[in-house]
Amino acid sequence: MANATAAGNAACGELHQGLACQRLTLPCGDTVLVALQGAHVLSWVSQGRERLYLSPNNLWDGQSAIRGGVPVCFPQFNQRGTLPKHGFARNMDWTAGDAVTSGDDVHIDFTLSTNPDTLAIWQQAFVAQLRVALTPGQLTLTLTVNNTEAQNDLHFTGALHTYLAVDDIDLTELRGLGGHPEWDAVADVHGVADEALYFDGEFDRVYARGEGLSAKPLHLQDGASTLQIEQSPSWAESVVWNPGESKCAALADMPAQGFARMLCVEAAQVFEPISIPAGSQWVGWQRLTVS
Repeated sequence: MANATAAGNAACGELHQGLACQRLTLPCGDTVLVALQGAHVLSWVSQGRERLYLSPNNLWDGQSAIRGGVPVCFPQFNQRGTLPKHGFARNMDWTAGDAVTSGDDVHIDFTLSTNPDTLAIWQQAFVAQLRVALTPGQLTLTLTVNNTEAQNDLHFTGALHTYLAVDDIDLTELRGLGGHPEWDAVADVHGVADEALYFDGEFDRVYARGEGLSAKPLHLQDGASTLQIEQSPSWAESVVWNPGESKCAALADMPAQGFARMLCVEAAQVFEPISIPAGSQWVGWQRLTVS
């Protein structure tokens, strides 16, 4: 039986670089650290290894977007609209609920809802919730968006913009997207994905992954380590991104060689907005499993 009161040893509040955070810890030693700013997952340690990349060059001022970990991009993907880049959710404080344990598993919910700051830039009533669920060897992030309008539909794009840690991008491969429609945003070319993806220079591609397409897991091979990556079919696309050396050097919040230690594999909604009728909800998740 799930037991919120028994979660005292599994969850605790702490500060990271001055930001209020919640940390979940399992008896096996796996941990996840989540900042209230953006409900942003900053760290996931499993089997003694950090699985997410977090830039050491972040400002940590409580307002600037955090580079690395898992930003929640909502309600806009990138600059595909009139809102700030990747939306406003990653820059705002979310409210943390109580941690809930069930056996060896623990989860915690973070909530962001309509407030004067959101209404100043987006005239939409909503409640967004991110559930961070930790089990041995596995992290599952579930985004739920509720349209609390009485009549109007809610439209949004977005992503779970996951930065995965790798030892060396030159020795990294991603498998499982073979045959999926692919848009190469760097060259602006449409094609079909190869079964194995390799990374030499800037890489920014969008893959169709929604309903009716193969939902088989992706596998990130990083030396001797393999990470399985899954997402719900409610996300229409996956985005795979690495800035490469030249673009990385131009990013103020990334070290010059940071590109060599990360690969973004995102569960995303890029091209067509999701539409939620009044009073309804949408749910989308991404699951990372150490293989």
